[in-house]
Parts: sequence; structure tokens; C-alpha cells
Amino acid sequence: MASEHNKDFNAMLQDSKDMPKVQIITDPGSIAKYGGERMYFAPPIAYDRIMRQIPPGKLITVGEIRAYLARQSGADFTDPITAGIFVSIVAWASYQREGDETPYWRTLKADGVLNEKYPGGAEAQKAKLEAEGHTVVAKGRKHIRWVVQDLDASLWDLEKKEP
Repeated sequence: MASEHNKDFNAMLQDSKDMPKVQIITDPGSIAKYGGERMYFAPPIAYDRIMRQIPPGKLITVGEIRAYLARQSGADFTDPITAGIFVSIVAWASYQREGDETPYWRTLKADGVLNEKYPGGAEAQKAKLEAEGHTVVAKGRKHIRWVVQDLDASLWDLEKKEP
């Protein structure tokens, strides 16, 4: 996000912008891609509530959060663009607060990829994850991405809520 230090991410976190809501989409390509026509928009605070649940040593992906929110709302899927933006808002809001931290670094992109849009970028997320015992490895030759090794062994189940 551009000029992060000049924005009030905690205000953004609390701004629901008429969400939650379900929107019916009609584009056949999108319906085929996402598996339905009912697209759910969760407010930023919903992402924060879920990200706070992830205990030390456990991880979750943005895709798993999206799927959980869709199931909980009775929708077919959630909007992937707002999900990515809202997860970044959660991270930056936590970073800007004194205390009351949301463990945003435990939320990964698809396939365990670290999020370069978090405060301090992927390098800072890598350090936090390694401090919690995760192994983070570089993938790729030209476009290097940091990825959590053995992601499946550390995934948190939002439905069961048990380690």
C-alpha cells in the first residue's frame, strides 16, 4: 500500500462501508471460476476477528478465510480483491496500534506465500514466522517468493478451532 505511514488503518478497519452484503453476479466466466453467483463482501473487521484466532505455531491462508466467510454467510464465495485489501488493512492497523496486536503474520497468501504488502514486507513476516518455529524457504529463480515449508502441517482449522 502506498504511503502506509500517512494513513489511519485503524479507522479503515472499523469502516464497514455497507458491509456485510451479498451481491449476485451474472458474468458466466466469474460464476464458473468461483463456483456460484452469490458473492459475499465481509467488512475489514471480520478479517481481523478471524486473524486474531490463529494461535502461535499455526497458520491460515487468505483463501481459507475467504472460504470460511462464504460458508458462514451462505454465499458461494467472497470477493478476492477486497479480501486481499482487508487483510493488508488488518496488518497495518495492528502495526499502528500500541498493544492489542493481531497476529497478521500468521495469515499467508495461497500456497503458503508470504505477503510482501505487510509491514516490513515478506522479510519481516519471515522473521516473525521463524521466531514461532516455522521454516521459510525461497522459491523461484527470477521472481523469488518466500514460502512456508510444510504448510499443511501448520494449518489452523477455523471450523474446529483446535490446535
